[in-house]
Amino acid sequence: MSDVINPPTGAPLLEVRGLSKFYGNIIALQDITTTVEAGKVTCVLGDNGAGKSSFIKILSGVHKHDAGEMFLDGEEVSFSSPRDALDRGIATVYQDLAVVPLMSVWRNFWLGDEPKRGVWPVRWIDIPKAKRVAKEELLKMGIDIRDMEQMVGTLSGGERQSVAIARAAYFGARVLILDEPTSALGVKQSGVVLRYIVEAARRNLGVIFITHNPHHAYPVGDRFLILNRGQSLGNFAKEEISQDQLTALMAGGSELTELQRELSKAR
Repeated sequence: MSDVINPPTGAPLLEVRGLSKFYGNIIALQDITTTVEAGKVTCVLGDNGAGKSSFIKILSGVHKHDAGEMFLDGEEVSFSSPRDALDRGIATVYQDLAVVPLMSVWRNFWLGDEPKRGVWPVRWIDIPKAKRVAKEELLKMGIDIRDMEQMVGTLSGGERQSVAIARAAYFGARVLILDEPTSALGVKQSGVVLRYIVEAARRNLGVIFITHNPHHAYPVGDRFLILNRGQSLGNFAKEEISQDQLTALMAGGSELTELQRELSKAR
């Protein structure tokens, strides 16, 4: 379907500067800055309560930010709804809501936007085309499903994620937000999903990979935003941070070192 459109030269596909969100006296996010480039993966890391969910909700149009700026193709934006964000090319794949398990693969790929045949008012779904396009798009992601009538619920966790990612790419997503896609998967299936993330970036999408696992993030990431209690612990390009440093920041760094000293003294 649609080809991804590149942003103007020099402008990131998506950029946030000083982004903040408050719920009364509670700070959900404060002064968060990062960029998302076409064809690159920006990883947003943090434990539970770090602010990852608030960050997703702002980018996807669920909530509005209270301070800071958000730019798409260099133009300042503020989305009024998830549909508004989607119309501008920002698609979010939530781990638990990516697919409908009891529907077929091709139905999940289209979800109400199936190609039609005939002339109004007599129109019907072009099932052969719908199956063919869905199969072709999944093949681009590296997954070959022989029976497109197969229920999505019978697929592996990684394959279900691939259906959602392929769907978003086909329908014109330019920024793809993946919310903890590997958190409930084993080692092998996590590897499958990580390959799909790389493939999505190769198709020139800007990918935002939300995760709490630095071992999943570092191999595929080009930029790393680390959150802790709504604050940024750093916004690094890959060449600026090693995997060990990333893991240390995620784990609490100096806090863990101090705890180890206290425990050693207690023994």
